[in-house]
Amino acid sequence: MIIIDLTSYRCPLPLVKTKMALKQLKSGEKITIQLSDPGSKLDVPRFLKKVGFCHKVLQHEESILTLEITK
Repeated sequence: MIIIDLTSYRCPLPLVKTKMALKQLKSGEKITIQLSDPGSKLDVPRFLKKVGFCHKVLQHEESILTLEITK
């Protein structure tokens, strides 16, 4: 599984980098992303839901959201 730490980036870069990572995946593969930007913690899950990617929250601390995404 690929883990991508996007905690050092601010909106809109985490969403852009997530989209780029998803294009690299084959069907059924998973990635884990970590987000800390408040806007990205809202935008990335909304995008995933909108395009139909299966995702689940692995951890949601006060400052970091960790998502597992399946293509």
